Amino acid sequence: MKRLVVLGAGESGVGTALLGKQKGYEVFVSDKGKIKNKYKDVLIHNEIEWEEQQHTESKILNAYVVMKSPGIPDKVALVQKLVSNNISVISEIEFAANYTKANIIGITGSNGKTTTTMLTHHILKHGELNVEMGGNIGDSFAKQVAKQAHDHYVLEISSFQLDGIKHFKPHIAIITNITPDHLDRYDYKFENYIASKFRIAMNQTKDDYLIYDADDEVIVNHLNNHNIQSTLLPFSLTKKIEQGAYYKNKELIITIDNNQIIMPTTKLALEGKHNVKNAMAASTVAHLLKIRKNTIRESLENFQGAEHRLENVLRINKVQYINDSKATNVNATYFALESMDSPTVWIVGGEDKGNNYKELFPFVNEKVKAIICLGVDNSKLFESFGNMVDIIVETQFMSEAVKIAYKIAEAGDNVLLSPACASFDLFEDYEDRGRQFKESVRKL
Repeated sequence: MKRLVVLGAGESGVGTALLGKQKGYEVFVSDKGKIKNKYKDVLIHNEIEWEEQQHTESKILNAYVVMKSPGIPDKVALVQKLVSNNISVISEIEFAANYTKANIIGITGSNGKTTTTMLTHHILKHGELNVEMGGNIGDSFAKQVAKQAHDHYVLEISSFQLDGIKHFKPHIAIITNITPDHLDRYDYKFENYIASKFRIAMNQTKDDYLIYDADDEVIVNHLNNHNIQSTLLPFSLTKKIEQGAYYKNKELIITIDNNQIIMPTTKLALEGKHNVKNAMAASTVAHLLKIRKNTIRESLENFQGAEHRLENVLRINKVQYINDSKATNVNATYFALESMDSPTVWIVGGEDKGNNYKELFPFVNEKVKAIICLGVDNSKLFESFGNMVDIIVETQFMSEAVKIAYKIAEAGDNVLLSPACASFDLFEDYEDRGRQFKESVRKL
């Protein structure tokens, strides 16, 4: 019996354990921290051996294969030891892909991947395909493969998951954009992070497709300097595209093998230029899979966006409160500020991942009337923006941040939570941060 060791008992770890057990592996799950009760219950119910708050090496180094959770860096001593012992260390998507013949649509990028994944899934479901969504959203890919077979999977995939693939090959891959993020995991070298994202296409052949943003210089430069086998389908807001998608006169024009569809964008459910790009990427997938034009158009018009992503919470005294807690890097906040069309009170801050705030300066000068810093250490925000706005204050409590915003904002203003930082200094995760924002707004 082959031994599967799972490091990290989160969503991907427990999903892998379930699939491994179903496929006849002897499974052992080990987590250095405490395992959440909901996951512990699943392991106990399925009679899977586990440990928490430690890694017992004697039970790990005898593995045939190890699935490492994306949160564990490759540099950790235990992982290095496994690699030097020639034990295969892979990610959950690599493991799960071995057990499905389904058509896989893999979506990666620094920003926009959640919205693009949800939107692609929404269109394909509306087109009556047998499709499921997973990866970084909802149930893990492995758990879904274990539960029931689907014809198509739309997967949101992070660079950390791509670092752990060997043979994983999506038939259709999307790279939404690449901007500096998570550089602490890539020796602070941007090129390492770029290479990591492009692993999504490394096993593709000319029979597979890579959909990407042709306006993103980082992506275009990489494609010009590396030999990628995939059939390329770019999308652009500015250039005419022969094979792929482009935007002109408020219309989306998508061409694949001389088959062209043209759609109006005036009624898109999601606003902002970046969402036109997400719509182009998702629609290109749908067109490839022969979904009818009317179905694509209707889906784009009735789509409900992702929670914590430019989510309108409430309008109070003619002030709109917007939850963009999912903006955990500068580029995501760039899109948020770009889409603001009235004076904005901006709540920003958290755990800084080596941010450079320069690209936000034009928007801050033009649109932001006050800044509320919500982090343990806000010194960099004060240095960056202190001279640009009349009001800049700091707090460590979401409820207080919202109360301050309420006092400053006037009729017609926006109050925007778009932190540009990770949430771990004051909150459990970006979802916890977003929920606390919404609760505080509702209590006003």
